[in-house]
Amino acid sequence: MSLRTILSLVFAILIILMSILLSMTTSSRSTREVEEKIGNTLSEVSYQMAENLDHFMWSRAGEIQIISKLDALRNPNNPERVHELLEDLKLNFPSFTWVGFLNPQGTIVASTGNILVGTDISKRPVYKEALKSQFIGDVHDAVLLSKLLPNPSGEPLQFVDISTPVHNAEGEFVGVLAAHLSWEWSRQVERSIMKPISDRMEELEILIVSKQDNVVLMGPKAMIGQPLELASIREAQSGKNYWRTEKWPDGVTYLTGYAYGDGYLNYLGLGWTVVVRQPADIAFESVNQLQTSIITIGSLAAVLFAVVGWFIAGIVAKPLKRIASAADRLRNGEQVEIPYQRSYKDIEILSASLRSLVDNLTQTENELGAMKSLAHHDKLTGLPNRIALDSYLDKAIHKTGQDGTALAFLYLDLDGFKKINDTLGHLAGDQLLQQVAVRLQSCVRSGEIISRLGGDEFIAILHTSRENAVQESRLIADEIIRRLNESFLIDGQQIKIGCSIGGSVWPTDGMELIETMRLADAALYASKRAGKNCTTFASEEAAGVT
Repeated sequence: MSLRTILSLVFAILIILMSILLSMTTSSRSTREVEEKIGNTLSEVSYQMAENLDHFMWSRAGEIQIISKLDALRNPNNPERVHELLEDLKLNFPSFTWVGFLNPQGTIVASTGNILVGTDISKRPVYKEALKSQFIGDVHDAVLLSKLLPNPSGEPLQFVDISTPVHNAEGEFVGVLAAHLSWEWSRQVERSIMKPISDRMEELEILIVSKQDNVVLMGPKAMIGQPLELASIREAQSGKNYWRTEKWPDGVTYLTGYAYGDGYLNYLGLGWTVVVRQPADIAFESVNQLQTSIITIGSLAAVLFAVVGWFIAGIVAKPLKRIASAADRLRNGEQVEIPYQRSYKDIEILSASLRSLVDNLTQTENELGAMKSLAHHDKLTGLPNRIALDSYLDKAIHKTGQDGTALAFLYLDLDGFKKINDTLGHLAGDQLLQQVAVRLQSCVRSGEIISRLGGDEFIAILHTSRENAVQESRLIADEIIRRLNESFLIDGQQIKIGCSIGGSVWPTDGMELIETMRLADAALYASKRAGKNCTTFASEEAAGVT
């Protein structure tokens, strides 16, 4: 072959190889970053689902507990009045499918729809367990109610039981208040969480797995009632909230986020594991498209420059050699630019096109980096979110272990925020949260972090000495309360709020981070009980100091 032909072929091959190399490098990094971004999103969704499920159950259990204190039940001498009360409860809380009141012997004396009135259910757990204390049972199929309640879908009815003992003013046991929650409410929770992300994340599925035998309680129809064994479920049940890529029993590889429902406040939870999955080929579709685009652009560029090289091979051999040398260095991972050749117009175009190709690929990588940054920050306030908080804690623990300092956790909750939302609207509430975030950021020092956990809850992580951790942290806490007590200007109105703070110190208050953070959360509620707008540390609460 002639030199012209060889140069043209070599030039075309060089462009193709460089495009493939850049495609492989970019797609590999993009895959890792997209996997992490989507994985963290799935992890957040699973956590939100688990949190909402536990919050829902906590709310319903609390409602049953409150209803049990009413005089009509504590002195159940009028079954008709009890029946009216139960009907009102079911009307105002549709998630209660059936509510009944049992006499001390376990016979139903009043119920919604008068269903099962006169029936002895003293052998059922909903009665037997309530003799000890409040009972919350796991999901189960309907037994007595399956043929008595309306069921338009024809599918098996499933319930969650809640029951509580009822005592009169003298403390005597007078009966049991029992309720069945339709498991359909879990689908409502799922829809509320899936709605904001369904448009941008295809084929997303949420599964709820029981702690008992890992049976699927909610998910694809074919999997309901079947046991599910996955590494992600075992990790969730060990207390982790994260994500992983794994092959499921159906042979499909999914990107899987998981979280464990460990209860809410005084509700201990039923140990449900929430798993959110998306097929890996769907999750990485954008990366595959990017790789295809890079290869296509590179191939077209190779054809174009091969033709140009054919005609000017004798003239451009030397500058081509310089370009090839830069491409080789780029292939070896060096941070270099394709040289810009001004000798001849065609060579100038060639070098400019190559530089543009590399710049475009670099810009694509930068954009992916920006997407990763967005995944680590709260959309409303711009503060770091839970993902960024976890990453920060990993580094902070290492630093604290090296220099012998301590980490102080300050849980913050705004006092009066709900009233602002109710009176001025959620838009005003959002503006208030944004202004609060600015003031909170000004209160922490360099190297410390303040993160929004959700709603009007925040957490600050401070670096302190171990000897004076509480004193140093209190100075920051007092400054936060002072700053937040100052008026806010929202839509021309002066608004005032307060702030309750709970604090704890690691490793002084607890050797485990999760334990220490829970102590701070408990101290926050001590501040609420103490009258709000104040700070309580876990060590003070344990010592009985307010």
